[in-house]
Amino acid sequence: MSILEKKIAADIQSYLKEHENKQLLRFITCGSVDDGKSTLIGRLLHDSKMIFEDQLAAIKQDSKKSGTTADEFDLSLLVDGLQSEREQGITIDVAYRYFATDKRKFIIADTPGHEQYTRNMATGASTADLAIILIDARYGVQTQTKRHSFITKMLGIKHLIIAVNKMDLLDFAQERYDEICEEYLSFAKELGLTSDLTFIPLSALNGDNVVNKSSLSPWYEGETLMKKLENIEISSDRDLTHFRMPVQYVNRANLDFRGFCGSIASGVISVGDSITTLPSGKSSTVKEIVTYDGNLEYAYAQQAITLTLDDEIDISRGDILVKSDEQPDIASEFDVNIVWMDEQPLTKGKQYFIKRASTLVTGTIESIYFKTDVNTLQEQEAKQLNLNEIGYAKLSLSQNMAFDKYEHIKSMGSFIVIDRITNNTVGAGMIVKKSDTKASIHEHTEFEVEFNTLVRKHFPHWEAKEIL
Repeated sequence: MSILEKKIAADIQSYLKEHENKQLLRFITCGSVDDGKSTLIGRLLHDSKMIFEDQLAAIKQDSKKSGTTADEFDLSLLVDGLQSEREQGITIDVAYRYFATDKRKFIIADTPGHEQYTRNMATGASTADLAIILIDARYGVQTQTKRHSFITKMLGIKHLIIAVNKMDLLDFAQERYDEICEEYLSFAKELGLTSDLTFIPLSALNGDNVVNKSSLSPWYEGETLMKKLENIEISSDRDLTHFRMPVQYVNRANLDFRGFCGSIASGVISVGDSITTLPSGKSSTVKEIVTYDGNLEYAYAQQAITLTLDDEIDISRGDILVKSDEQPDIASEFDVNIVWMDEQPLTKGKQYFIKRASTLVTGTIESIYFKTDVNTLQEQEAKQLNLNEIGYAKLSLSQNMAFDKYEHIKSMGSFIVIDRITNNTVGAGMIVKKSDTKASIHEHTEFEVEFNTLVRKHFPHWEAKEIL
């Protein structure tokens, strides 16, 4: 029986209470193909005693048929569960695993390394606090290493662990490890990467420096991977200053109750605070903060709450509640980064649904400034974006939307693009800033320009728009 099973068997109520109050860390593993991402996750779970006995027995059985580690059981099968993944020995879809230690709760996303599955990697990285980028010690920094580093930068991940894996194949040579560190630091400087960087030499297959310190690398004085995951500080990454809460549901429990439900995206709210609903701009005061466990005097980021107000004002799903003295910007045209996720290319001028939190509006990509070749970091001219390509574009919405830049508040600056016919999610985007100029669909047609010229020439006291 594992340590976790013993705790649950002894006193499940105490375990659940203890588990509830632990801080949650979301992280991803990424890197090039065959760098050992799935094996690393399996090793983390195995050595921290987080695999149940029936799971371990199933993996040992599956290893005889689908394993890639000869007579040893294959830990990568713990996350590579699809038949096609096991047949090819690669990760295709994002696999999530949940575990906890005495210090923290974790959600791991194992993301694919192949270039053709870049969209899956971006999906897994979108909610991560930290990324583990694996590098095969034999080959150093590869094209896909650079691609995934670029995406983590674009998605605003503030903490990176560079795991130099398979060091056992090179007898844990310090010279090779130092060489790879220098190579990656040089690339990070070129990329403009400002994330917190940590380098760790390890062997995912054998468990060296994963959970337990390895005797094979006495020259490495840093923490093991698990220790780093447990101790890294992420609380300061969240904005506790600017209150933002997208309204997900209006709760009318009875004739005397009208509450606005949602999860707080950022900031802190207290009873008595003056709040404003956007985009209408109407204001009121917080009367109650209601939760399942009882009313609160204040609430903060990531809590799910229901607010009641002193005044009856019109608030609907999709509106944003903010503190009256901390309002975000409002616009309908934005410069955005887009990761395209569909077989059909992004079409300029085509109308899509744009979904940001609980807000759903129609919008078009007016122009594509450029697409980025993440292999060379070069900006290239583009008339469209194909599957897995990343571009910088201008987005125009059918109505104004309150927003914050993605780098400041992720949930207020991120959105997905939905095809209006198929209802498929075809792209993901991040707001960089409000556009400086009007979009082309709002500019005058050639006829209107000619007509306005004639009006101003012959009737200077008239406004052309009065006639049109």
